[in-house]
Amino acid sequence: MSVRLDDMDRKILGELQEDAGQSLDDIARKVGSSKTPVWNRIRKLKEAGVIGRQTVILDAEALGLEACFFVLIRTSEHEADWQRKFLETLRKRPEVLEAHRLAGDIDYILKVRVKNARAYDTFYQALISEVRIHNVTALLSMEEIKSTTLLPL
Repeated sequence: MSVRLDDMDRKILGELQEDAGQSLDDIARKVGSSKTPVWNRIRKLKEAGVIGRQTVILDAEALGLEACFFVLIRTSEHEADWQRKFLETLRKRPEVLEAHRLAGDIDYILKVRVKNARAYDTFYQALISEVRIHNVTALLSMEEIKSTTLLPL
């Protein structure tokens, strides 16, 4: 269920998406309000579930995680127990940044960030040792053209 947002909410959310670490005073000044109403709106947006956890964004390459793979998975298993085990396995793997269940010929797509191809193979071997998978295709990203956490408001 979506939450109704007015222009002020959207401005505040835009500022928080750009830099959640900025002060309430800075946000209030940028959105043309005062500190208390901005704080109250942020609190209400958190309570409504619009704002989730706050974190920092790290540079993967600066940390030596230079290889980004998109992993396409087809499975012949569709039972609840298999799916539970598969999802549990993915959640335990820090290399898996995103996992999506898809409609169409491919059942799942994963975004996996590792140091290099050898590290990807280690991840792959661990994955297939834990769950039965019919087919895996790994695509190496040659260049990241756009990556953002900013949602359109």
